[in-house]
Amino acid sequence: MEPQRPSGEPAIRTMAMPGDANANGDIFGGWVLSQMDLAGGALSAQVVRGRTATVAIEAMTFHKPVFIGDLVSCYVELVKTGRTSLTVKIDTFATRRFGGEEVRVTEGIFVYVAIDDRGKPRPIADS
Repeated sequence: MEPQRPSGEPAIRTMAMPGDANANGDIFGGWVLSQMDLAGGALSAQVVRGRTATVAIEAMTFHKPVFIGDLVSCYVELVKTGRTSLTVKIDTFATRRFGGEEVRVTEGIFVYVAIDDRGKPRPIADS
């Protein structure tokens, strides 16, 4: 079986550390989700040229665990732009600490909304 390749642009890369692990030595899913949200937030802020807020995670799939020492990379792809919101597909891959194998660990669809200085939704066209 051919290994899956990331889609989208690389947005964030970080190493999973012992403090991010649960009692079994696997990285908490919430830590992975937060890395994905940071990556999607970076793209959304760039697209709207301003502040954004996460309003939904429409889909989230955990394929494989992340281990301490894995290099975690999130790839982002703009899927849809609405009047005030945008939808971002985020693929997360881990390069295994030992052996260097790259595997897809999670994927998700995140929705962000452009916000003004008061935290209220604003049209993306105002960007």
